[in-house]
Amino acid sequence: MEKQITEYASGNEMAAIAIRQIGYDLMGYYPITPSTQIAENLDVMRANGESDLIMIAAEGEHSAAGICYGAAVGGGRVINATSANGLLYAIEQFPVQSGTRYPMVMNVVCRTVSGPLSIKGDHSDIMFMLNAGWPILFAHSVQEVYDFNIISLKLAETVRLPVVVAYDGFFTSHQKRRCLRFERDEAVQSFIGPKKEDYPFLDLDHPITVGSYMNEPDLINNRYQLHLAMKKADTLLPELFREYGELSGRKYQKVEGYKWEDAETLLLLLGSSYDTAKEAVDQMRDQGKKVGVVTLHTLRPFPDREIVSLCKNAENLLVADRQDSYGAKGGNLSLEVRAAIQRAGSEKCGSSGQRIEAETSDNGTNSNNMYGSEVHIKNLVYGLGGKDFFVEDAVKMVTWAENPNSPDFAYYGVTKADSGKEKPAESFKGEAMAEGTNRFFAPLSAEKTQLGATKAEEKDGKVQISGGTLNATAAIPKRLAPGHGACPGCGIPVNVNLLLRAIENPVVLLFQTGCGMIVTTAYPRTSFKVPFVHNLFQNGAAALSGIAEICYRKQKKGEIPPGDIIFIMVSGDGGMDIGMGSALGTALRGHRLILFEYDNGGYMNTGYQLSYSTPKGARSATSHVGKEQYGKPFFHKDMPQIIAATGIPYVATVAESNPMDFIKKAAKAAYYAAATGTAYVKALSACPLNWNDKPAAERRVIEKAVDCCYFPLYEVEKGKTTLSYDPEKMGKKVPVLDWLSMMGRTKHLQKEAYADIVKELQEEVDRRFARLKARAENPIL
Repeated sequence: MEKQITEYASGNEMAAIAIRQIGYDLMGYYPITPSTQIAENLDVMRANGESDLIMIAAEGEHSAAGICYGAAVGGGRVINATSANGLLYAIEQFPVQSGTRYPMVMNVVCRTVSGPLSIKGDHSDIMFMLNAGWPILFAHSVQEVYDFNIISLKLAETVRLPVVVAYDGFFTSHQKRRCLRFERDEAVQSFIGPKKEDYPFLDLDHPITVGSYMNEPDLINNRYQLHLAMKKADTLLPELFREYGELSGRKYQKVEGYKWEDAETLLLLLGSSYDTAKEAVDQMRDQGKKVGVVTLHTLRPFPDREIVSLCKNAENLLVADRQDSYGAKGGNLSLEVRAAIQRAGSEKCGSSGQRIEAETSDNGTNSNNMYGSEVHIKNLVYGLGGKDFFVEDAVKMVTWAENPNSPDFAYYGVTKADSGKEKPAESFKGEAMAEGTNRFFAPLSAEKTQLGATKAEEKDGKVQISGGTLNATAAIPKRLAPGHGACPGCGIPVNVNLLLRAIENPVVLLFQTGCGMIVTTAYPRTSFKVPFVHNLFQNGAAALSGIAEICYRKQKKGEIPPGDIIFIMVSGDGGMDIGMGSALGTALRGHRLILFEYDNGGYMNTGYQLSYSTPKGARSATSHVGKEQYGKPFFHKDMPQIIAATGIPYVATVAESNPMDFIKKAAKAAYYAAATGTAYVKALSACPLNWNDKPAAERRVIEKAVDCCYFPLYEVEKGKTTLSYDPEKMGKKVPVLDWLSMMGRTKHLQKEAYADIVKELQEEVDRRFARLKARAENPIL
């Protein structure tokens, strides 16, 4: 056995340690809770010079998967990590990688698939990978996360398939445990062995074509080869487990059982629930009940023979699924367990039982006889959305499994709705309200918002705004109520309310995923007095365009009242990275709506990882500062200019430090959205928690960003650029370092060691501002 040392760490931390020890070449990634900590920990290691892993922060999981595939084709050792909708967003890439037989490893930190949005752990994401052609190892403990990350790469490169290591989000991923790791990295690398390529893609003297177009019979032959590779993995895994056991002292099998040998009732669970169920088994054994529990270490290849072997003596088998295959009358795990037992030579025994008579080998012969054992199989769906699983829950499940009158399939832990009707809020006694509802505020009507605070009209090819004073717009009722959960000093509600103060028409809001929607819509409450919908941040603009077009159609047909409704998509927290394609498509099509971006310079809702709008040199959870790294390595994205290139009628930048300019531009955007086409407005939005500054000082921080020209205020109206504020002419222009010094995330740039980075940033800021001024002075730009 190799020498090992103790770590007190979480599953994500142990995954990162294994990745570092293996010495991977590249990681393409996009932050998504709860897998993000893997990339964050690896970035710390990079910053400290402990790893030379190439880390590429993609603008979304789909691109991250593409980066990984390209690196694997190129012959690199490649790692990725994702969760939930990130997995689904990338899913079309996964059969490409298995079908062309390029190995890599991906950690899937299992989480609920939206919607509604939930970031807690269940297994609804990993089950989408069952048909992707990837072997899937499932770790139920922190120790297994480390061990399986090492085993999986050797498996991947031996059978030439990409492999998933899956484990429970927030349970296994975040809970710390004492576990062991190899002291020497060389021990890990020696176990895996050197990387071998049968057909090196970068061998220019022997060029190959990857991913050819195929018809029959070639395609079915390709799929058959993939099938054979999975069979090889099935045969190889016991040998890899044995070899790793000799190295580490930890012996694994495809299926693990606890007190299963004489158990009359067995629980079969996946992931972290297994350890909880073991405690329940001990309690019930003390009471004289013959109960056991089983879990799987491999989902693909599915361990059918091993499951049958462990369940052969049981009378009752309860398969508990942390997901549901809707309409199939069972979760995916239970369906596959039933199929495994049927495949073993079962005959149906009534509605709730199956008889295990023999275990059938691949050639159709009976490899083990297990006569006379009748097992009643039942399935419960439990623990969705991260609902806790306690010892007493396992005990109740056993009771349910042993009850002959309980159904074969049910949900466990569903909360019945209160049949009593809530009384209307006292302050709205005089208003008409739906029976059984409890409104905290009345919805806004057009009569209430059209107060004459602003007036827009087009003259000489440009929209002119009259009114729009702060006092006048203050009379506009807030669509976003004060009751929200944003951090003190957060710029999101400030900017959203400033935008809406200038818009007197009724509004419909779509928020992409991010802090803005999370802090305002925690079920069963909402902070909105107007229609609101959330969609994932890679597709918000497209969803809103669909809503808008249906509205216009219904108005035309007389199904809903006529009148201008302003449709507004609110995006931030990196949403215009992963969502840029959707936004550009919407702009190019020219739908009548507003795209509003609150730019807080990072992926804030996942804990502040770098986004493409993060300033160069800024510290974040994936751009740490250390002896080998100075923060984010590339310049911030110029989204207003990218959007302006689509030719939409109106683009503007705004800041809370210049409220009158903000309000007038918002009114212009509403005019164009109602009458012409897509408008885009971008605000610099403070995030004191992650900018690491003082909430009370945020307006001054925003003002300094404007005065140093990092965030210039301008508009592009029908293709013509107008500079709204020129700090040079006002005598207020300051060096960009003055702004950077106000925030903890960039305070390190004051040091002489980073003078070159500040110089580069200053030159880029000056170049962009000079180009803006040149455009503003040109009569056609």
